[in-house]
Amino acid sequence: MTEIVEPQRTRRPAITSLEVMCGVLVLAVLFQPKLTAILDVPALRTGSTVFVAVCVQAMPFLVFGVLVSGLIAAFVPPGVLRRALPVREGAAVPVAGLAGVALPGCECASVPVARRLMQQGIAPSAALAFLLAAPAVNPVVLVSTAVAFPGDLWMVPARFLGSLLTACVMGWLWSRLGRAEWLAERALRRVESHQTGGGRWAVFAESARHDLVEAGGFLVLGGLTSAVFNVLVPAEWLETLGGQLLLGVLVMALLAVVLALCSEADAFVVASMPGLPLLPKLVFLVVGPAVDLKLIAMQSGAFGRRFAARFAPATFLVAIGCASAVGAVLLGGA
Repeated sequence: MTEIVEPQRTRRPAITSLEVMCGVLVLAVLFQPKLTAILDVPALRTGSTVFVAVCVQAMPFLVFGVLVSGLIAAFVPPGVLRRALPVREGAAVPVAGLAGVALPGCECASVPVARRLMQQGIAPSAALAFLLAAPAVNPVVLVSTAVAFPGDLWMVPARFLGSLLTACVMGWLWSRLGRAEWLAERALRRVESHQTGGGRWAVFAESARHDLVEAGGFLVLGGLTSAVFNVLVPAEWLETLGGQLLLGVLVMALLAVVLALCSEADAFVVASMPGLPLLPKLVFLVVGPAVDLKLIAMQSGAFGRRFAARFAPATFLVAIGCASAVGAVLLGGA
């Protein structure tokens, strides 16, 4: 019998986002003179300058943060924190908050870590204090804040104390008022840790890549928002907002929730907003890493909707109060 050989099917090359981006860049280079003439508008030049400045200043801190966060996820067992916490729940809350210094990552990394801590038997109040403190009190965020506010170094201790106080107050409130039934069963179910096929370095690479993609997207969004804010919002509006301190605090708190910026880049964004006093900017920096739209969604998925519906509004109010109190003392209400 004659063997029938089927012809091999040729696979059509798939066009990915990388090829699309390269094509756009090539077209931009080819038509640069025409694009420059079309886009030679003062407002666009101002916006592009602000956007590039925000992204360039924040990117080194963002990259360093996700690399260290990936190393911690791959090589530091969560049980280390459990062994370091005091037995008493009330004392464990501030210790867990201070332990957030050891996680130089964004808010996206703190949610799964806090859930793993609960699954390993740590009190929910301590795990939640860690969740709120880690994205705001770690060295990367504090150094980026110092760089963003070179003439206002009191912003660094003010942000540290305001964020740590917010984490501790929410942890203590949960220990007194929180109920186990508000947490979804999946948040407390113990899981067996397992190693991926590529080993710890594969865990590091995947964690760093995931954090960089998510946080980088929010950084670009924040840079665009800051650029649009500087171009479209008249300076007179900000000066009026600066003259009404209470209104400025509320507006910046709501803006922090809506923008959902990465904590490693938010200082550069808010520092580029002219005409605002330091106190509303501090409220923005304390509220953002504690509660925003992406965090509410992630907390709802990790801990359940009943938890997020109670925890997010309470955190919003506590963060505003703690930031305002610390700012009134350290910044003089400026």
